[in-house]
Amino acid sequence: MESNIVFLFDLFGTMIFAITGAVKGVRNRLDLLGVLFFAITVGCGGGMLRDVLIGSVPVAVFDNSAYFIVCILSALAVFLLAPKAVGRWSIIIYFDAIGLGVFTALGVEKAAQMGIGVVGMVMSGTFAAVGGGILRDVFSKEIPMVFTSDFYATASILGSFFYVFLYKCTSLDQSSMLFSTAILTTLLRIIGYKFHLRLPVARMHGEERKK
Repeated sequence: MESNIVFLFDLFGTMIFAITGAVKGVRNRLDLLGVLFFAITVGCGGGMLRDVLIGSVPVAVFDNSAYFIVCILSALAVFLLAPKAVGRWSIIIYFDAIGLGVFTALGVEKAAQMGIGVVGMVMSGTFAAVGGGILRDVFSKEIPMVFTSDFYATASILGSFFYVFLYKCTSLDQSSMLFSTAILTTLLRIIGYKFHLRLPVARMHGEERKK
């Protein structure tokens, strides 16, 4: 039962990131093949990085074609709905926040099941969450949001530590920990976006004078 929940959660996160990749492809005026490529790479990238890091091989994407099917269907849906929807939706930020939350929770959970320590659990959650977004932004010739955006990787790190706390200090079942972590991480990301929260940036010499 629990393995089924993790699998469905993984598919859901893959679909969300695939949608953000497809939307980015449409907005960059790519053809259908380009949109499909964006969706598959972004949808599967974080999960592949997670599985490689924790030694879960072959990676889930190669072991089950459902991940590719979900990405393809998501890309086709975005491509067909583009004239009515993509131009008006602020879809990437909010869908990306959901994907960030889902993959953060999954990354920590999979590392925990492999018997990896706290630092490894947090790193697994964070890399799984930001991997797809980094690929999407790099393909779009943009500086990845993880390096510039308000509370992106930070939200994932905090969410990962939250899962570790639940895992080590409570008796919650796996589903409750997954959903709680995903919701918290998603909310942190959206709050950071809405209120422009960000970590400090170093000032360069003479920057104040130029202003």
